[in-house]
Amino acid sequence: MTRRIAWTLMILTSVLLVLAVVPLAVSMTARERAAYHDSQRAATRVIAAAAEEHLSDHKPPTVMRQELAAAVRAGDCAAVYDASARLVASTPCTAAQGEEAEELVERVLTGHEPEPPENEGRLLTAEPAGEVRQPSGAVVLARSAAPLNARVTAIWGWSAAIGAAGLAASVLLSVRLARWVSRPLSTLDAAARRLGEGALDERADVVGGPPEVRRLAATFNTMAARTEALVHGHRAVIADVSHQLRTPLAALRLRLDVLAAGAEGDTAEELAAAQEEIARLSRLVDGLLAVARAEQATPRPTAVRVDEVVAERVAAWSPVAEERGVRLTAASAVSDGSAPAVALGAGHLEQILDNLIANAVDAVPDGGSVTVGRQVVGGSARVRVVDDGPGMSATAKAAAFRRFGNPEARGTGLGLAIVHRLVTANGGTARLEDTPGGGLTVVLELPLWPEHGHERGGSSSQGRRERATGSGR
Repeated sequence: MTRRIAWTLMILTSVLLVLAVVPLAVSMTARERAAYHDSQRAATRVIAAAAEEHLSDHKPPTVMRQELAAAVRAGDCAAVYDASARLVASTPCTAAQGEEAEELVERVLTGHEPEPPENEGRLLTAEPAGEVRQPSGAVVLARSAAPLNARVTAIWGWSAAIGAAGLAASVLLSVRLARWVSRPLSTLDAAARRLGEGALDERADVVGGPPEVRRLAATFNTMAARTEALVHGHRAVIADVSHQLRTPLAALRLRLDVLAAGAEGDTAEELAAAQEEIARLSRLVDGLLAVARAEQATPRPTAVRVDEVVAERVAAWSPVAEERGVRLTAASAVSDGSAPAVALGAGHLEQILDNLIANAVDAVPDGGSVTVGRQVVGGSARVRVVDDGPGMSATAKAAAFRRFGNPEARGTGLGLAIVHRLVTANGGTARLEDTPGGGLTVVLELPLWPEHGHERGGSSSQGRRERATGSGR
């Protein structure tokens, strides 16, 4: 923005300077030339008046020669011709003689207005001696054009200096104005970016800049403060609910375990069913809390190596898959030859893969397979979890990313909702596709990490703390 504002003001100022200075310089040049020509013609008329007394009144040429001497002192050359275009008198220099001078004399003697030519840096003027229609002679005066050229050069030089000074002032003013306007906006943009990355205590500077920008910064700070209070409040509620719900559930489960230890017959069966319901309720509470955490997530992106995390999670889930008779593998990456790193919150990719693998292993029958693949496509990393299980209907796929949206889910139905919240919170996308030959494919598009050379694996410790809490599609 700073460059655009500065260049716009500079171009506008340049155009205005050109429109103002150039016509003024042209006008002053024209006036200077006209004044110089008028001065030369006046000097020519003085000599012509003295020559008329000699040519028509036959007076002695004394006055005429005095005027010619004065022209020499002034640096001019002059020549006097009679009515027959014969040279009568002249100054020692011969610049007022020659073909051009003779042409001027002929035009003057025939009553025409001559056009003063410029030859070798000299200007020639011719004036009739006597009446214009019947002159008794003509006077030609040659004057150097150097003084005129010097004045014209000075005019254009001063004009260029004024234009350059105006342009320099415009550059300084436009740069200061552009920085005055854009610097607080850049600061506000950086603050908004850091707030979006999870720095909830970030605030914008409200000092400096136009009043509108200061008001915008103040409004942003108010919004950021309310967002921070809201997020912290939600996190506090989630922590309280987690503690308040898990504690009585754990106590109830322990009591049921104690009762089941000494129960027999129908009582034992009823207590076992109650234990299953308590376990299901615990999973449901954990899933809801995981969804709430995902919805409140404001991750700070880190560089996460997709290949390392995929290999780690496949290795971690392989014993579970083998126990259930499912083949779990990691497909070879098809990319541009470099292992991709994605920009995700710490532990998020582990949690995403845990939920997807858990869902796939639960859905695939004995002898089935689950494949986790990754590749770089354009500006994103694509992760695919492919199974050959029963798949999902079109209606179920349309609602699978909502809480309890899948009526066909075997578990809590929160696993895909957690995946969707975590992926979208990190700027990615998630979609469901049918596997060729039957089954379900989950496709994740994750943003690539922009800076190479600082890549590291995701935070496994945090990922282990939040494993597949919401398993079940």
